[in-house]
Amino acid sequence: MLLTGLALVAFTRFFFTGQVVAARAKQTHALDAAAYSGALVQARALNMLAYMNRAQIGHHVAMAHLVTLASWANFAGTEAQQLATGNPPAYLIAMLFGADHGAAYLAASQAVGFSNLAHRYSDLGVAYSAHDRVIQKIFTSVQNYVAQSVPNARYNAMLTVLKQNYSNASTGLDPASEDGFELTLYDDFWPGFLHRHAGSTLRPFLLHTASLYDFLSPRNKTARNTWAVDARCPTRRHELRRRGHTQLDEHGRWQSVDTQSFHALRSNRWIGCYFREYAMGWGWIPGGATQSLSDPYVSDPPSDFSSQDFWRWVKESTDWDIHSGSSNPLATSKAVAQPHRWSGGGVQSYFDIRHPANPSVGFSARLTYPGPEGLSVKTHSAAEAFFERPQARRDLRQERPNLFRPYWQARLSRSAISERGVEVSP
Repeated sequence: MLLTGLALVAFTRFFFTGQVVAARAKQTHALDAAAYSGALVQARALNMLAYMNRAQIGHHVAMAHLVTLASWANFAGTEAQQLATGNPPAYLIAMLFGADHGAAYLAASQAVGFSNLAHRYSDLGVAYSAHDRVIQKIFTSVQNYVAQSVPNARYNAMLTVLKQNYSNASTGLDPASEDGFELTLYDDFWPGFLHRHAGSTLRPFLLHTASLYDFLSPRNKTARNTWAVDARCPTRRHELRRRGHTQLDEHGRWQSVDTQSFHALRSNRWIGCYFREYAMGWGWIPGGATQSLSDPYVSDPPSDFSSQDFWRWVKESTDWDIHSGSSNPLATSKAVAQPHRWSGGGVQSYFDIRHPANPSVGFSARLTYPGPEGLSVKTHSAAEAFFERPQARRDLRQERPNLFRPYWQARLSRSAISERGVEVSP
């Protein structure tokens, strides 16, 4: 009977140890699954921020196309007006610079013009305002919400996973409850992992992105007549100058200007050879109320020069170089005198990781849960969101972690293995 009693005690202790091991194994697997789910929430939030940063770039590129398209439309409308007045006539342009330039000038007669585009409800203006509204109002609030909601969303996701593994347990935070458990996070690196950058720091990136689109490239071309004009300047010729560019100012607002002028070579005994500019077309779309152009211009150009000499007016009222200049100052002045201003707020601030050399953001978790015979079992785990490209770059360069590439993934970290120890307490 004594041996039987000892066997029963040994069997009971063996059975109890098995129960503890089984409870510990189940709890370890449940906590690992919960920790991985928490890291997955972090990875999805980081990818969401990356997509939003890329979307802001896309909206700005769309706005650059819109101001450029509107500038072209304005340019085409004013060129149609100049063609209708015959100043200069199309046959002269074709005779001096070729049939293609003459045909292009004549094609301006089909332009609808730009008179109704400045209205706030016009198609281009509405599209521009819609893009700007998304950038200024939606992105900022959504980014803030995503960044700030991660700790709560992560914790709730972990509780949900634990509840599914312990369907009969209470998932509250009160460890004193009979069937409750306590989940604690520590070594959490999410606070301070993100940093909000000023929108101005995106300007170089925006300019690089815009350079990938030919429609946004500088539109500068000069056609020169081959005939000698004046013995005083035998190397100079009549010129047809097409100028245009899309710019991004220091505040992140786009603007576009397009001009074309016929520069007739003239000379007199007072100033020698000079170019008499005949503005053929102009259009300027500023994206802000305070934007200005870097090209030479005056704010109030004469409507015509029937009552004064062009060169004399230039000498008295401007500092233009009409002897060897390369711009269209008169056409630019007309564009500035007839602006169609669109209101834009520029580039908004954005989130990126604070330390680009840090490839991951992780946390550790401890779960306390009632075990067999009223004992409490404590298990530990750890997980992290990490940055890794799905495939190597074509240039084989190493890409640092950032919030412009949605390459964030989730995994259990090494510390999850090192902290596998189980604690059992009464």
